[in-house]
Amino acid sequence: MQYNVYLSGEIHSDWRDQIKKGIAEKNLPVTIFAPNCHHKSSDEVGSVILGEEDKAFWKDHKAVKINAIRINNMIKQSDIVVVRFGDKYKQWNAAFDAGTAVALGKSLITMHSPELTHPLKEVDAQALAVTETPEQVVSILEYICQPS
Repeated sequence: MQYNVYLSGEIHSDWRDQIKKGIAEKNLPVTIFAPNCHHKSSDEVGSVILGEEDKAFWKDHKAVKINAIRINNMIKQSDIVVVRFGDKYKQWNAAFDAGTAVALGKSLITMHSPELTHPLKEVDAQALAVTETPEQVVSILEYICQPS
């Protein structure tokens, strides 16, 4: 079986690359989807395409809506959504992606450090697996890709 997996969450580490590498090394039948992880182009897309704004709110409003076209469609096309919560920033967008995935009936895997277990308890309660490392995510994907 082929799986589509959306990788949501923090963009300040190489966790996505680690998962992609693990999938490639194990030759798993998995297609990866991801948001635009280039912070500046993601934040500026609305202004670049639709024009500059005087107020930051409207600049962000344009950008988030254009990014949502990509993100919402990728989540809808996915079988599994992996959401990584980093330690450095509050990732409200990642929590929203997790909620969207659950609402759409997608299998949710969360990934974060043990220190975030309490703040993320409601999100983790909806996840089918709670992981700490990219290797654990790859191991789950390897397991579910095994022929029956």
